Amino acid sequence: MIVTAPDTVREDISRKLTLHCGAHAVNRAALSEVPTPDRTSTWVPIPHTALIDQVELALRNNNLKVTGEAHSLSHNGARYFGLYQIQNGAQHDDYSWILGLRNSHDKTFPAGMVAGAKVFVCDNLSFSGEVKVFRKHTVFIYRDMPFVVQRGIGQLQQHWHNQDRRIEAYKNTELVDRDAHDLVIRALDVGACCSTQIPKILTDWRKPRHEEFAPRNVWSLMNCFTEVFKEGSLTGLPNRTLAMHGLFDNYTGINSLN
Repeated sequence: MIVTAPDTVREDISRKLTLHCGAHAVNRAALSEVPTPDRTSTWVPIPHTALIDQVELALRNNNLKVTGEAHSLSHNGARYFGLYQIQNGAQHDDYSWILGLRNSHDKTFPAGMVAGAKVFVCDNLSFSGEVKVFRKHTVFIYRDMPFVVQRGIGQLQQHWHNQDRRIEAYKNTELVDRDAHDLVIRALDVGACCSTQIPKILTDWRKPRHEEFAPRNVWSLMNCFTEVFKEGSLTGLPNRTLAMHGLFDNYTGINSLN
């Protein structure tokens, strides 16, 4: 059973990573050269490639086809973030499923995965659900890795299906300027954006740079946010977009999606 596409036909999505500050795109060979710190009695860091290998195996086992991938490093290789574009069952014309993968060697965050979407017209990314693969880098991480990763992929599939329903609801919820402006300010309150990003978000809302976002609805406003998010930290992007989705889900009445 061959599920993942050969590297020669996978889409190069590495430029999505280079759009974010503080990270640089690398190939798989470079990841193998990153040294893994020595373990302690309570902390066991894992190679970035060990996590990648387990995730790719779990994707194959779940018949999920990888159609594109990209990898990045920051902080002298101590922090890894990767993207996998996944062929979704519904084959939407305007977006695809994305799996975000991260690992750290400096105790910044545990190994984890996030479910997301990539919008084709502008290559915007948003994340809708997070799974902490190991909670912490503990002494039993190697023993537990296959089971926990497999379980995590199952959880992410549920996030992806919820995300399909979410995007459909966003497209079907119209917005007038007054409500859009109110949502932007509330986004600041919940940490989905910072004050310096508000003018850029509103500019995109008032004059959409892509005709696909001309309709006045929540989907269009979401893409105004994600366009601005490209200028920020890649590793911080999941938290921003999760906060944004929480706000928009509440507005559209689908805040029960998790």
